Formats: sequence, C-alpha cells, structure tokens
Amino acid sequence: MGSKGGSSRAITCKGVVCWGAEEEWRVEEIQVDPPKGSEVRMKMLFASICHSDLLCSQGFPLPLYPRVLGHEGVGIVESVGEEVEELKEGDVVIPAYVGECRECENCKSEKTNLCLRYPLSMNGVLPDGTSRMSIRGQALYHLLSCSTWSEYTVSDANYVVKVDPGVALPHASFLSCGFSTGFGAAWMDSKVESGSSVAVIGLGAVGLGAIGGARAQGATTIIGVDKNGMKKDKGEVFGMTHFINPDDHKSSDGTDSKSISEMVKDLTGGAGVDYCFECSGVPNLINQALEATKVGKGKAVAVGAGLKHVVEINFMELLVGRTLKGTIFGGLKSKTHLPLLVHKSKDEEIPLDELLTHEMKLEDVPRAREVLKRSDCIKILIKI
Repeated sequence: MGSKGGSSRAITCKGVVCWGAEEEWRVEEIQVDPPKGSEVRMKMLFASICHSDLLCSQGFPLPLYPRVLGHEGVGIVESVGEEVEELKEGDVVIPAYVGECRECENCKSEKTNLCLRYPLSMNGVLPDGTSRMSIRGQALYHLLSCSTWSEYTVSDANYVVKVDPGVALPHASFLSCGFSTGFGAAWMDSKVESGSSVAVIGLGAVGLGAIGGARAQGATTIIGVDKNGMKKDKGEVFGMTHFINPDDHKSSDGTDSKSISEMVKDLTGGAGVDYCFECSGVPNLINQALEATKVGKGKAVAVGAGLKHVVEINFMELLVGRTLKGTIFGGLKSKTHLPLLVHKSKDEEIPLDELLTHEMKLEDVPRAREVLKRSDCIKILIKI
C-alpha cells in the first residue's frame, strides 16, 4: 500500500547498527521502507540512551543481529499507511514498545498494561513478521518496536503515542522508557499509598523515576540506595528523604559490614519499608529488595533488567507474607498514561531537565558506551 502523506519510497539515512554482542556500534547508511497499512514512518528528532539498549546490544533477551539500536526517542510522523486513522503527517510522537488497543481484557484491567492484541515484541520484527529496515540489501532487526537511533524509523501505529507538541522535545524522549518505567512502577503499577515508606535501589533514570512516582503518591519516607555518592543530590531533587551509599558501610577489610536490607531497616526502626523498588538489574539485589520490606505486607518490585534471566529467590521471605512482582514500563498504558506524564513534565511537576547530563550527535553514539561508565552520567541525549 502507498502512504497518505510524505514519501512512498524507501529513504536512505543514517542509523546506529549493532552487528554482534562483541562488536562496536557503527553509524551506517541504511534504508527505511515506507509504512504499510497500519504503520507510520517517523523522522526522529531526539533520542536518548537507556541501560536496556546496552543489554540488547549484548543479546538481551534474544541475540538478534544486525539490528538498529535505540528505544527511547521523539519524532515527527513523516508518512502513514492507508489504515492509520489516529495519526497524521506532522504529528509529534513517541514510538513506544507497549501497545494499547483499549479493548482487550488486559487493556480494560487496572492490573496490567500488557495488551493482548498488541503484545510486547521481542523478535525484532514488526507485527506482520517483517522488517522495514535494511542495509545493503540485508534485513535489519528492529529493537523492540522502536529503533530510535536512526534518522527515520517505522513502527505499527498501535505502538506510537501522539504527544503535546508544546512539550520540551528532549523531555519527551526521556519519558519514552527509563524514567517513566520507574515513575509508573510507584505511581501506577504499585499505587504507593500516601504516608508509606519506600526504598529505591539504583538511582539511574529508572530509580529517580521511582522516587518521583513515590513522592507524587504521597510517600513520606523515600530511601535511595546507590554506590555513586553523586546521585544523592539528584535523588533529593526528585523527592528522596534519605540516602544510603553501601560503600560508606564497609568494614576495615573492605567487606560489607551490613547488607542493604539491614541498612534500610536501620532507617525504619527495624521494620523495613512498605515498598522497595529494585532498579539496578543486579540479580542478587532482588533478594535484598524483598528482605528490605515489612514482614506480612511488604512489596518488592523488580524494575531493572539484567542479562541474567534466572534468579534464585529466598522463598522464606515470601512465606512470611512479602510480595515480589515484576513490571514492564512501570504498568503504564502507553496511549492513556504517557500523555499524562508529558503534561506533568510540561507543567514542571517532574524536573526532567535534572536527568540530562550529556549530549551528542547521532554520529557520536558509538562512543556512548564509554560515557555511560562515567560517574556523572545519568542521561545522554542524542540530537538527530
């Protein structure tokens, strides 16, 4: 099918391609096909870098190569397929990886955001089983439903969210995954109760989002945990009330004198917290998050992703009434909730400008892995 607006031909442009887990990221000249029936092609304006991009380049959850990286970003619709009704050329949009049909059992439920009609896509292709991206005649895998580190990208319209064009576009990029995942985990998925106590392990963009979501819900004690002392000031901006740096609690021989869960309990009179959000993706911290919560009613939420798929859980902590759950995109329904977060950002209820620590052009992205290792790095903005 042709497209309603824009070009109906393939576009040659630049994109960041990963050829293998041990390969360097490369900025390559790629081809992006026009959208089919229910799809849109977008001209990306800004993208950002999430820890999950690094994981995906290393083969998480499936080793799909070559692929165009990136799943955070904001752009403008360049053309739409014949069946697209809600979007038009020129709309400001965020390509998301969580679909929302608003009609299936899950979309109608307040318990989940995982649409049954438009499920989470991990296989690197669009819903019809094919790719819209190629390089020198070879098909390229998409990353989730996004591939935002490219001048142009294509996604099914059901995974694309129209946003207020008046929002600061870099902020819209930051809302497309990491920060929103943390914010939603506290605000929507767990619905943190007013007056409750919260701990957040790992204060990257996801963890800072969880702090912000907990504050928005009225939590009165919000404990941030991170080995990077520079995160203390950022955490306080988003609402953190207490900070734990585990490295400050080491014995003279360099070993940990107390576990993270014990440190959290020390700040809560020995009881632990009502909610603990594990945002680092470090496997052995899942049990620490669980043990940091209150006996009988504490809730631990696994938010961060890691390369290790199987984690051994201390079953006794579950038997005494604690709960452990996971979340994708913080339980946010893309079309329903993302515009609400964009509105909060526009009204400066969420200080997203505090996340931005580094900027680079698309052609500089291959060196981003080194920048991500810096202690002062929280969020890298890519100007496309």
